[in-house]
Amino acid sequence: MAKTVFVAHAMSGDIEGNTRKVLSICKALHSKGIVPIFPSLIWRQYLGNTPGDKQLARLVNIEYFRRGIIDEMWIYGISISQGIKDEIKLALENNIPVIAKSVRLKQELIELLSQ
Repeated sequence: MAKTVFVAHAMSGDIEGNTRKVLSICKALHSKGIVPIFPSLIWRQYLGNTPGDKQLARLVNIEYFRRGIIDEMWIYGISISQGIKDEIKLALENNIPVIAKSVRLKQELIELLSQ
């Protein structure tokens, strides 16, 4: 059975550029037999960017983590955004390993977890 990985990557700022990056990451993972999970790509198609929309999106993530769909969370990008911090908290609350995919992100994750 394939491993399911929640892909964490900041989307704010350059949404189009970040979307391309995430799609590339997901494609690479999928080609290695990993099932990437990135709900933001879907909900951004039908929800806006209001606080209410963000809360609805958070509920989607909560369900993915609580239902045991996610095997691991992998963090990509140049820094850990507030949204990713919230996702890290969800992962840890549900005993899901969190893996930073760059040296810089590993250091940020260590600092975050030591607070």
